[in-house]
This record gives sequence, C-alpha cells and structure tokens, in this order.
Amino acid sequence: MSDSIADIVNGVIDDSLSDEQVIDWLQNIFDNGLDEQSTITLTESMRDSGEVLTWPEDWKHLVVDKHSTGGVGDKVSISLAPALASCGLKVPMISGRGLGHTGGTLDKLESIAGFRIDLSIAELQQQIADIGVAMVGQTDSLVPADRRMYALRDVSGTVASIPLITSSIVSKKAAEGLAALVLDVKHGRAAFMSEREKAEALAQSMADAANGMGITTSVVLSTMDNPLGCAVGNALEIVESVETLCGRGPHDLEDLVCVQGGILLAASGIVGEMEEGALMIHDSLNDGSAFEKFLQMVDAQGGNRDDFSSDHSMLSSLGLLDEGVLSTEIYAEHKGWIEDIDAMSIALGCLDLGSGRKKLADTVDHAVGAIIETQVGDEVEVGDSLIVIYHRGELPEGLSESISSAFNIEKDPVEIKSRITEIIG
Repeated sequence: MSDSIADIVNGVIDDSLSDEQVIDWLQNIFDNGLDEQSTITLTESMRDSGEVLTWPEDWKHLVVDKHSTGGVGDKVSISLAPALASCGLKVPMISGRGLGHTGGTLDKLESIAGFRIDLSIAELQQQIADIGVAMVGQTDSLVPADRRMYALRDVSGTVASIPLITSSIVSKKAAEGLAALVLDVKHGRAAFMSEREKAEALAQSMADAANGMGITTSVVLSTMDNPLGCAVGNALEIVESVETLCGRGPHDLEDLVCVQGGILLAASGIVGEMEEGALMIHDSLNDGSAFEKFLQMVDAQGGNRDDFSSDHSMLSSLGLLDEGVLSTEIYAEHKGWIEDIDAMSIALGCLDLGSGRKKLADTVDHAVGAIIETQVGDEVEVGDSLIVIYHRGELPEGLSESISSAFNIEKDPVEIKSRITEIIG
C-alpha cells in the first residue's frame, strides 16, 4: 500500500494520472478509509510533493505552529503567533482564506493596509530568523499535490473524509518544518464537525499522523456554539486581537491563546509544564512584549506600525471610521441572563453583509461585521445593547430579526463553562 500511495501522489503531481483515475482513488478512500500507517504515508507523500522548509540546527527545535478547524470569531492565531515569538519560539504560520460563513486568518490580516501575505520562501525564512514570526499564505511550491487533490475532492463530493482531511491539513503543517504543533479542533453547531465524536475522530487522526511524522502534536477540543470573543468580521477581529495582545481581550479568547501557547512552550522544552507556559503567554499579553512582536511583524510585512499607536489611528487605518460604514444596534426586549448566543445565526448575518465569501470569487468587505456587547452568563435589562451591526447601506430584509433571535435570555442565572472540553496529548 505504501508504494502505491507514493506512486499515486507522484501521478497527481506529474499529471500521469487522469482526473477520473484520481477521483476513483479518492472515492475508494472516502468509502473505505485508510489505516493509521497508510494515512501517515499519504501525508508524507503529499508533504514531499513540494518544497519542505528547513531551519538552522541550533533552533529548529523551537519551530512551532497551530491549526484551527475554524469558527465564528476565531482570531486566536493573530494573538497567539506574536505571543509565542515573544516567548522565544519561531512561528512560520502559513494560513488560509475563509470560504463560507467566516473569514480566514489571511482575510483578517489583509484588513491591515499594506500588509503582505505573499512572502516568498526565502523572505519567510529570513523573517523567522530576524523576528521569530510571520503569517503568510501558502506558496505554489509547498504541497502542490494538495491543490489538485482538493479541487478533485470538491467536485467529487469526497471532501468529508477523515484520512483526506488529515493528509491535507497535516502535510501543509509538516512542510513548514515544525518541531511541535497544536491543533484546535472545534465542535458545536457552528463548527466544521458539529458532533463531538466526529471532532474527536478527526483530532486523533491528525495527531496520529503528525506525531507519526516526528512532530510533537497535541489537540485542544473546544466548543463552537457561541461566537469566540466579541468581534465577528475581519477588521473588527483585528481590533479585538490587538486588545488581546495588550491584555484587554475577552476571557474566552485569552484562555485559548494561553492554553495553546502553554502547550507549545512545554512541547518545545522552554517550560516544564503547560500551566507554566500558559502563565508565560499571559505575561507576554500584559507586559507589552507580545504586542511589540505583532508590531514588528506588521512592519516587516509592509504594514505601518504607527497605525496601531492609538485607538483612533487603528480604527481609521482599518477602515472602521469610513463614513460609508453604518451601525445598527439591537437591544434586549426582556430582562434575564444570556443563556445562549447562536454563532451560526450571527455568522450568516455577517456573511450577508459581505464579511465572508459565498463562493471563491467573492470580494470580502473587511469593515463590516458585528460587535457582541453581552456574553453568555451576563445579566441584561430591557433596552440593554446586545449587539452592534456594522454595514453599508440598508440592512438586508429580515437580518435584524435573525440576529436578534440568536440571543436566548433566560429568567435564571446561567453557569459559564470553559470552551475547552478536552486536551489530548
């Protein structure tokens, strides 16, 4: 099986296999799955289909990254990567764009005027050596097999296969030359894998593949029923990321940043235990060092660090003070405690405003979105603000009502639970 997998991946790359032959092979994996070793072999073959980053011997053990299966308001990477670099790790974070109900990390970063996500491999390696962090898009030379395979998975209906998802995600992370990786796999109604059992299966498959390739890998299972943090929308999420980097972020977002950072600091040997690493990350968010790394990254990738010198200049540079951006506030209609905020309803509303893509060719409006003014567990009175929607022109018909219905208010106090449901590894 190992030889045939390598041969097939080679055939994908050199076009010696037709689309029909590759689809037949993908369909077989979709129908019958792959065992653990075959999944590792497929992932290695995909990684080796292109360039693999290498790092100097004296600090290659410090090269780390994280991957999230995504969610509404998930801006963890933008705060985590600079915080990790400020603690001594090297983070060559290669990210993607969003498709569907949320913007991706690259869409958020492109809210920053001038920010380049298209660094060459040489530029990426130099920036990691110089400042320890870069956040970029995938280059053509990394894992080229995945581009053709994903396109064929998409047209053949074989996307939702755990071995194929695993090999696609892990091969790209492995091509970064990582020593350690943390995976944030989400479950809940606004997650890619809504059922926890399926999320656990995907998490275990990705962890097994990455560990099998020599990357020390842990998984954080976390919920995605409610939006993460308060901001939904690309430029708005940059603002909240900056607030988090300055020690003023929402508790649930800061919790995920500190825990995932703590895991990577422990995996790299900088600290002995995850809890110690989480405190180290927390300190970096409060002493200015994580924010300074973020500013260095902005400068290095074509942005202007002075745009973040004050709240007004940041809002202006991100287009949030554009006169064409209007705001509509939604208020509580009865008193009680916020029991639930439906992430998917808010995400689909923001998508209708232009914050994401319904199809690949769509243009993202970085300035639109929403700021959630109350969180689960908060007590509200009639007339209290629930959410502010940022939009252009009139709101689409029914959008105000659908977003208002995302908030469930109960008569009795509500227990606040951690988003993190399990840490594996």
